[in-house]
Amino acid sequence: MARSNRSRGRAARAREAHAELDVERLTSGWRRTEVRGGRDWNVQPVSEAQAVKAYVCPGCGLDVAPGVAHLVTWRADGVLGDAADLAARRHWHTHCWRIEAR
Repeated sequence: MARSNRSRGRAARAREAHAELDVERLTSGWRRTEVRGGRDWNVQPVSEAQAVKAYVCPGCGLDVAPGVAHLVTWRADGVLGDAADLAARRHWHTHCWRIEAR
């Protein structure tokens, strides 16, 4: 089929560009659930741009410096409720989470 060189208009192009967006995936912040040590954990990546504070990694005991991509983890199956699980979240180096929390 031959391609048309005729302009389709701004509204038609905008609909086509946004048709493939998965809103649920974008709003969830890429959070996922992992099972480690028989427990469910919420794991959410933090990009370099989002990392603005320093944290201590519980895996290696070293600082997770500002500007370093890392993971935030918290229990997904805690008995004290979601608020307590979020308050106990920890910031890990990505490598430390992969090797330590098995």
